[in-house]
Amino acid sequence: MKNRLTLSFFVVIILFAATNFAGANSRSGLVTIQIDLSGQEQGKEARLWVPYPVSDHDQVVSNIRTSGDYASIGVYTDTAHSTPILYAEWSEQARTRKLVFSFNVQRQEVIRRDFPAKQPDWNPADYAEFLKATSLGPIDGDVKVLADSITKGQQTVLEKAKAIYNWTCEHTYRIPETIGCGKGDVCELLKDPGGKCTDISSLFVALARAAGVPAREIFSIRLGKKSQEDITTWQHCWAEFFLPGYGWVPVDPADVRKAMLVEKLDLKDSKTKEYRDYFWGGIDPYRVVIAKGRDLILNPPQKGAPLNTFGYPYAEVGGKAVDFYMPSTFVYRISYKAQ
Repeated sequence: MKNRLTLSFFVVIILFAATNFAGANSRSGLVTIQIDLSGQEQGKEARLWVPYPVSDHDQVVSNIRTSGDYASIGVYTDTAHSTPILYAEWSEQARTRKLVFSFNVQRQEVIRRDFPAKQPDWNPADYAEFLKATSLGPIDGDVKVLADSITKGQQTVLEKAKAIYNWTCEHTYRIPETIGCGKGDVCELLKDPGGKCTDISSLFVALARAAGVPAREIFSIRLGKKSQEDITTWQHCWAEFFLPGYGWVPVDPADVRKAMLVEKLDLKDSKTKEYRDYFWGGIDPYRVVIAKGRDLILNPPQKGAPLNTFGYPYAEVGGKAVDFYMPSTFVYRISYKAQ
């Protein structure tokens, strides 16, 4: 029942967005992240990295505050993606390990469909970062074969991106039982294209890159629609592609498939078309961007392997990673309060 209610809530958000195409919608509120590592093994150094949202064209982040019993704290960026990171650490002698991180955010609905009629000349080398493979997102072999098949006859970046978006909407499906947002393992997704938002978005990104379309995943956390919400497990991922002469364009085939699952829609339903039209170049204001990039080496560097994604707090106690998919044992809570 809880999963059903949660999914229904997200469909309300999607319906709200899909019926408001004017683009003037926004959502404002206070996000508070409370983390307590006191229950982890004692007598060990504890280190914590938290996604640190910043202002951009579509969101304004302000009133940033931190408190806790940490030995040191600072804001850093990783060297590959310039992803902002809040970092804190506790010594081996610490008996408690607590951090509270809060910020206000005003997030705008994004509508980007006023595309140029003609594609200008552009140099793919300028966007090499968004055209290369990642550890779980190859762009050769079967991925390249499929990408070429999907985009056959399409000449421009826009045409190729739209063909891949349509294919992703039509051939993937949502699995609610997937842990977290999914891993985005593209080779596995070619065998069975089911999962959650990171899976579906990563498949779009890998296919786009294989077709020569610069693309990237965007990691966020959903903002509540009620005046107060527990949003601890509301992480969300969507994709963007770069259109020469225009800029980054958002696409969210994962939310299309989520709506189809909850409302029991098929591809021929008119409401499915509404969702597909809306999430091609449009995203609702009920989300705040917190990170970008795959295969992250954090700053300061973690002792564990590069992070596949950085949509969750990450911690190491005694040099061993704590499972961020289990907030009840990590322990952390993320809350939202409308303002």
